[in-house]
Amino acid sequence: MLFSLFSNLVEIFSFLNVFKYLTVRTGLSMFTSMTVVFLVGGPLINYFSSHQIHDPIREDGPSEHIVKKIGTPTMGGLMILLGIFSGVLLWGDLSNPYNWFLIYIAGSFGLLGAYDDFQKIKKNNSNGISSKLKIIIQIVLALGGIYLLYLFGGSNELENLYFPFFKNLVINLGWFFIPFYLFVIVGSSNAVNLTDGLDGLATVPVILVAACFAFISYVTGNIVFSEYLKIVYIDGVGEASIFCGAIIGSCLGFLWFNAPPAKIFMGDTGSLALGGSLGAVGIITKHEIVLAITGGLFVLEAVSVIAQVISFKLTGRRIFKMAPIHHHFEKKGWPESTVVIRFWIISIILAMIGLATLKLR
Repeated sequence: MLFSLFSNLVEIFSFLNVFKYLTVRTGLSMFTSMTVVFLVGGPLINYFSSHQIHDPIREDGPSEHIVKKIGTPTMGGLMILLGIFSGVLLWGDLSNPYNWFLIYIAGSFGLLGAYDDFQKIKKNNSNGISSKLKIIIQIVLALGGIYLLYLFGGSNELENLYFPFFKNLVINLGWFFIPFYLFVIVGSSNAVNLTDGLDGLATVPVILVAACFAFISYVTGNIVFSEYLKIVYIDGVGEASIFCGAIIGSCLGFLWFNAPPAKIFMGDTGSLALGGSLGAVGIITKHEIVLAITGGLFVLEAVSVIAQVISFKLTGRRIFKMAPIHHHFEKKGWPESTVVIRFWIISIILAMIGLATLKLR
């Protein structure tokens, strides 16, 4: 909104031309979203606490959680979404279809997560809507987003899959791009959701991945930088950096309240929306594999659950003491803070590896 306003006034006030720069608007988007979260965070936590909108703790989880985390408000993802939407709507180019695609994914997955959180609160247990129904709804929502992207995205690269470390290794997926995109968006959404089990555990890796893709989307949408780095150029996709900036700002603001001991959890409202959004950014920038590298911690968490389920069904034995894998280390006696910080370190390393792929081609 402000971007459109300033663009119309730039001929009268030439200094407003500074707001045309993506870097400036990305910084403003980050600052705006963080400020919004700071402003609404306290009142929202007080409201949720007084109305007993709290997260039911898994009875089979670490015993320490039952003592320390019971009664902590949930659905903190609402403040994250408010921050993201404020940053993007104020500083993004609303004529750009990529912005609306990302807003749609974040909003629709956030609504699904909010409904799931509501069901958990209503039933007073950690089981919301069934896993099968949740995945079906996610697929339907993602299909709607892919259809919008196909109609309005305007990119000729939609069906192509690019591989990092290679200059010219490209596979044309044909119509298989649809199930592939579904896998990326839905898989990313659920992977972040599985990671969100300890105070701050998912938030910092999300910030790191969003920071990587703020840079990736910027250079992918810049014909000079994309040519220099030998990566695909996609006109207009640089606007995704503003969305990523909003994610960073919102998550930084949320981390203020979510730092141990957490005053509020993001719940499925936040984790499904953030995960789906990162997947969506990955596909519009054509860096889906780089997303899997930078978000490798999320992949690890998801794989640990899949391996646990398969092993138990086939052999009757569990690979881990508890899945996702962060609970396994808690069961082994690691303090929660140790698990969180070590997983953050892993995320930092993976983020650096992911960025390195842009030049190592």
